[in-house]
Amino acid sequence: MTEPVLEAADVTKELGSGAAKVAALKGVSLALKGGELTLLMGPSGSGKTTLLSILGCILTPTDGSVRVCGQSTAGAGPEDLARLRREHVGFVFQSFHLFPTLSATDNVRLALDVRGEPSRAAKVKSREALAKVGLAHKMKAFPRELSGGEQQRVAIARAIVGNPSVILADEPTAALDGENGRTIMKILAEIARERGHAVLIVTHDPRLLPLADRIVHIEDGRITGEEPGGIRLQ
Repeated sequence: MTEPVLEAADVTKELGSGAAKVAALKGVSLALKGGELTLLMGPSGSGKTTLLSILGCILTPTDGSVRVCGQSTAGAGPEDLARLRREHVGFVFQSFHLFPTLSATDNVRLALDVRGEPSRAAKVKSREALAKVGLAHKMKAFPRELSGGEQQRVAIARAIVGNPSVILADEPTAALDGENGRTIMKILAEIARERGHAVLIVTHDPRLLPLADRIVHIEDGRITGEEPGGIRLQ
């Protein structure tokens, strides 16, 4: 059996303190494998974003364990967690998070700059990543010159340029119309299939179900069910 590239086991997370303390996650276990696109679905306040942040080594669990490519985050300090993020995790957000004064290529290259990648190699890899998401003709464009769908593709290129093991996406289609949202999902599904990444997407959009390998449901901080997804891309 293939080992998970990212795994949470019996994870709990408490937020706040005193009378304001709430249990955002209550014994959540989830394993992600390479080549698989998983949707995480649930109502607002169900713990989706908190779980994504723990899986991405942004937050640490109150209890339970997380393993990233076989490495436990137990006892890891901020520098160790940052290293795990840089080496193994790519993030895609709803709001793109692009720098307006940088070209598409330079926005993507930022992900390699923080890893100390030599400038020449970083530029080549950034262009390759943009070509992968269909933006070979927009490499010099600034965010203001791109549509919302194109900006999200730049964000995806930035997430994959370092060849991470895991892509975590938080509502990546929420700010897009139906056509652009489906294009973005197809790109993420192809990344999971062709490059062997594990891709986990938080979404409320039922139109995305046919592109998933599996759908995981979360409510009130607990995994409430799991089911296979729809038909994979041909």
